[in-house]
This record gives sequence, C-alpha cells and structure tokens, in this order.
Amino acid sequence: MRRMLEPLLRPLPLAGLLTILTVGYALRFATPEQQPLALALLGAFLLLFLALQLLPEHWRRSRDLVLVAMAPVILALGGLSYRVNASQVLLVIWVACMFLAWPARTCLAAAAVANIAFCIALRRAGFQEPEPMVLINMGFQALAAICVHYATSAERSRDALARVNADLLATRALLADSARDAERLRMARELHDVAGHKLTAMRLNLRSLLADPQLAGRHELAVAERLSGELMADIRQVVQSLRDDRGLDLATALRALAAPFPRPRLELEIDPGVRVADPAVAETLLRVVQEALTNAARHSGAGTVRVRLQREDGGLAIDIHDDGQCRGPVREGNGLSGMRERLAALGGRLDVGLTPGGSLRLQARLPA
Repeated sequence: MRRMLEPLLRPLPLAGLLTILTVGYALRFATPEQQPLALALLGAFLLLFLALQLLPEHWRRSRDLVLVAMAPVILALGGLSYRVNASQVLLVIWVACMFLAWPARTCLAAAAVANIAFCIALRRAGFQEPEPMVLINMGFQALAAICVHYATSAERSRDALARVNADLLATRALLADSARDAERLRMARELHDVAGHKLTAMRLNLRSLLADPQLAGRHELAVAERLSGELMADIRQVVQSLRDDRGLDLATALRALAAPFPRPRLELEIDPGVRVADPAVAETLLRVVQEALTNAARHSGAGTVRVRLQREDGGLAIDIHDDGQCRGPVREGNGLSGMRERLAALGGRLDVGLTPGGSLRLQARLPA
C-alpha cells in the first residue's frame, strides 16, 4: 500500500492535492443550489487526478484518456461556480499534468482550446468580460508549464548521469578485475621462469656435490637437496594456483550497474560453474543486463528484474525476466536490436518473448 501511494508524495502531486482541497474550501461560498453539483464535479476531478498519478507510466492510453476527461470537468465546474472564482486554478494543475505526459505542441494546442472554451463557458454563465481573468490564469499556466519543463529536464539529466556513472563503475570493476588477473599471471610467470629456474640450477648443483665421494656423507647437503625439492614443488603449486582461471567478477559489476535504478530491483543468480575470462564477453553481458533494466524501468513498470547466468550446452546462457506487464506484442527498438548485434558479433543469439504472466523475457546464448 505504501509503495502504491509513493507517487502522491512527489512535489507536483502534493501541490495539486493541496490546490484541489483549497478549491473545495472555496466552494463553501457557492450558492446552496450550486454547491452539491460543484462538490461532485470537484470530487470527479480529484478522482481523475489521483488516477493519473497512480496509473503505471506504461499505461499511456489510459493516462491520456484521464487527461482528456479532466478538461470537461473543469469547464463544467467553472461555468457552474464562476462567482466563487476558484475553479480556474484547476486549469493550472491540468496544464502541468499535460506537460508531464504530452509533447509541448500538443499541450499548447490543448491549453489554448481549453482556455477559449473556459472563457465561453464563463460568458454563457453570465460572467461579464471574463477575458482579463482568463489571461491572468494563462500566465499562471505558462509558469507551471515552464517549471514542469525544467523539473523534468533536470530529472532526466540526473537519471542519465546516474546511468552513465553506474556504467563507469561497472566497467571499472571489470577493468580492475582484469588488471588483477593480468598481475596474477605475471607473478606466476616470474615465479616459474626466474625462481623456478634458479631453484632447478641449485638442486642440480646440490646433487652434483652429493655425487662427490668426499662430500657424499654430509648430512647438510642431503637436507639442502631435499628442501630444494620441496620448495620446487611448493612453487609449482603456487604457480598453478595463480594460473587458475577464476574469471572476472561479474556479480560486482552487474550490481554496480543496477545501483542507480530505484526501481526495478535486481535479483542476480550466477551458477558457481560460470567463468568469464574474456573482457569482450563480460562487456556484452553487462550491456544485455543494462538494456533489460532500462526497458523494465521505462516500459513495463516492473518492481524486480531477475537475472540468471549459467552454463548450458557448453556455452553461457543468461535468462532475464521481470514482474511487469507488457501490453501488446513486443516490438524491438534500437536497444534490443543493438543487443542482438552485440551477441551476434560473438557468435551468440538473443530470444525475446513473454512469460506466461505477460512480462518481458530475454534469453541470450553465447558460445564458450
């Protein structure tokens, strides 16, 4: 319940609710004959406003219908309670909501038509010369539209910067892990080529001394030869351990990638047998998950994205699905097409479909 009501706690919805309550208070000064219908119309507007805030963003058609339905309610309320002179402020709320959902040109045209209709409604109701009042109200509408424009631009810029920052953090994690692997391999080579070579030479010299009849009975030489053999075996084990390919740390990189998204939340499962040593493969897997997170955040209204990476038929398989809802057939945009191209460049493939529950499912396969 709390999660469902979170959209109402943002600045614009709160301001809208306070304004609607203020209009409701002003309607107490309407005539007794007008008051019941005026309050009913205001209640209808309140319900439409709440629906607009609570409907998922990917339900665009429903949200558009709600926006369209708000206009006649405002006009009817304005014509009914023009003597109170408070309902016109609802046009300011409506214009602000429009600029959050529609292109600027559409909003300007709709606002112009609504204000002309509001002026006509006031005249028919008996209000003399409503034009100055309507023009003043249009100024407040313009101010609201400008504020919404800059607020949404700032929000988009912030989200874009957060995604870029997460991308950099994920890439840095992969690069750091790759650098550690390179350093580990360098140390293994140094131990094998330098220390191993010198120990082998020392052991051969000790064996040569032990072969000398005059020194053959020296216990110290026998101990030194045995210890050099044990040390050589220990170095081989260390070199083998350093050369063991544990793969890149994909889990850390993927979690860094999902960090800036308040929603959806990432649930990650990587099978123990999965090892990814090739940075190009790791980068492709990152981009696949990144696109899935972006799609879920923008289009499906998902709360959780589940990612599973496992070995399958000698290759890598990544299965991604969310708990959102896709309305209509899946259409591949630039993001999914780019994902498919990345996988194809490495000999992989991408399957896009829907789960039985109607959420998007991505299944990618890469050769070992």
